[in-house]
Amino acid sequence: MTPDADVLEWAVSVREPWLTSLMTGITHTGGVGATIVLALIAAVLLMRAGRTGDATLVGGAVLTGWPVMSLLKNLFGRTRPPEPERLIVIQTESFPSGHAMMTAILATVLAVVVVRTWPRGDRRRIAAFTVLATYSLVVGLSRIYLAAHWTTDVVAGWICGVAWALLWVWFLTRVRPAR
Repeated sequence: MTPDADVLEWAVSVREPWLTSLMTGITHTGGVGATIVLALIAAVLLMRAGRTGDATLVGGAVLTGWPVMSLLKNLFGRTRPPEPERLIVIQTESFPSGHAMMTAILATVLAVVVVRTWPRGDRRRIAAFTVLATYSLVVGLSRIYLAAHWTTDVVAGWICGVAWALLWVWFLTRVRPAR
């Protein structure tokens, strides 16, 4: 067996009705629609606070992350884990996990906003980092538990999401418009 198959077998073996309900709820918080809504709320709040650059970072990274993720899925064309293990009906390709990628983008850009907001050592900063990392982690794990993705799909989603977010950070902090 492969590591992906081993993890899938383990996830199926620990399923319980209450845990399946919990994981289904968690997975819905990390979909494209949910992450876009969260990003737009954050961007609006940042705009209202006069933080246009941070609003552009959050909104831009998340809104452009979706087509990048879709392109990667089409490029790789990997099939999802088999039914009946898969508890969610999905028609798109599996690699990378869109939920993992989108939550990683959102968590990373919001972490950058946190760094710009609270000084090192501030407990709010640590709490925000913990919440953001946990959010992306549990959404990704929910995808594995529900057999919507292989483990490597989720890990690749996290990597691609962080990379896309950091590309936006680099672009907005290093590239200056010509005057």
